[in-house]
Amino acid sequence: MQLVPTHDEVIAMLRKTGGLREGHFEYPNGSHASEYLEVALSMRHYDAAKILSVGLSRRLRAHTDIRAMIPQLSIVTPATGGLPVAYGVCEALRAKQVYWSERDQVGDGMHFRPFLEVEKGEKVLLVDDVLRTGKKLSMLKKLVEDRGGEVVGLAVVIYQPYPDAVQFAPLPFYYLAKLDETYYKDAGSCELCKQGAPLLKVSL
Repeated sequence: MQLVPTHDEVIAMLRKTGGLREGHFEYPNGSHASEYLEVALSMRHYDAAKILSVGLSRRLRAHTDIRAMIPQLSIVTPATGGLPVAYGVCEALRAKQVYWSERDQVGDGMHFRPFLEVEKGEKVLLVDDVLRTGKKLSMLKKLVEDRGGEVVGLAVVIYQPYPDAVQFAPLPFYYLAKLDETYYKDAGSCELCKQGAPLLKVSL
């Protein structure tokens, strides 16, 4: 395997370690799909976590501007799914620190825990396990910028975009593999439902 794993190598690793499963799944928003992706299930395994983290860090190091920031670069992630990836990338990059945000109990925003605050002018890389809608990372970007931080890029292990996913250009965006999943809006439009395939409800 190369220092940066190929798309096929990443997918094979996810399947082998249980992070990518085939079947008939219903997501919380009611959509149906034939695959279920949960990168954290693969990040449980030391070898897989190391390969994915180092591979993503090498994609980041290839960007001259980001490479120059690394000694002072902070990594911020949405809890909890992004934490294993964020810590792995931070170690591989030798970045400054990791901290995370949590969803507000009331409303649709995010907040930092006490003593986890972005400093004004701080260079921040947003990291997560997967980008689907982009909503979490969009909220996180706003949270960081509202605190005076500067988001310099985004990185995820898997890019699995919904049709209306948030776009973050012109920020640099890095990922190891892209999955073009077919989502069915609901049970009425789902081919798997029509075939009578057993359904499993899953979370994101």
